[in-house]
Amino acid sequence: MRLKLIAGAVLAAAMTGAASATIVGAPVDGGLGLQEAVTPVMENIVSFHNLLLWIISAICLLVLGLILWIVVRYRAKTNPEPKKFSHNTLIEIIWTAVPVLILIVIAVPSFRLLYFQDVIPEADFTIKVTGNQWNWTYEYPDHGGFEFVSNMLEDDALTSENWEQRRLLSTDVPIVVPSGATVRVQVTASDVIHSWAVPAFGVKMDGIPGRLNETWFLVPEGREGIYFGQCSEICGIRHAFMPIEVHVVPEDVFTAWTEAANADPYTASSVLASYYASQRATRVAAAQ
Repeated sequence: MRLKLIAGAVLAAAMTGAASATIVGAPVDGGLGLQEAVTPVMENIVSFHNLLLWIISAICLLVLGLILWIVVRYRAKTNPEPKKFSHNTLIEIIWTAVPVLILIVIAVPSFRLLYFQDVIPEADFTIKVTGNQWNWTYEYPDHGGFEFVSNMLEDDALTSENWEQRRLLSTDVPIVVPSGATVRVQVTASDVIHSWAVPAFGVKMDGIPGRLNETWFLVPEGREGIYFGQCSEICGIRHAFMPIEVHVVPEDVFTAWTEAANADPYTASSVLASYYASQRATRVAAAQ
């Protein structure tokens, strides 16, 4: 408990210094559509989504037009004697063939996207994620094997409204990854089914007790920032309070963080505090 209190205090200092850090992976008031894509997977998801939107819109307009035409053309006033026929072979061929062609158009990019998501490229390192009721355990097996438990920051632990903390989304100990690195994420659970999801990454992977599922993400250089996610599988009374917080930082900052985390992951956020403080100082100097 003491370590977590220390972690919260250190992280609060980090977040105070992070007032200039750009958060690109968080919900916004009145937002419409998907979060901004920052990984290749999410970019492909957005492209597929936009394709489906055009197809669905065209189908809806076509059906609406047909309904209006039928209402006007075949209303009782202009057709006192209803037509008497059971079928039309040409129309039945059309309304069978056209949906098949539409499904083929949808299936081809869909299968490509599924393959792109499922086939994990050569990873730079692995993070193991274990869902618990109701927090996340993270392990870095390729960086010394340190692990820590990440809990949601309660309301009384939020520092201020000036820095980029998010109620119900910020955690006491965030995970940290370098930009430009391909990260393999192994997901499991210790009790019930959870789901590790970060919308801006296009990642949503179920954590199932006794099984190990894998996914991946890559945030390009120049897209450093703070990204939020949540458990996306109903897992109990505090399901809504299992946030995910990912800090994407330059390689040198990540290296310093892993070195500190091997000594004590609950105080390694001091590295983030220094990084964000330097970023803030640089931007303030540039603005003067």
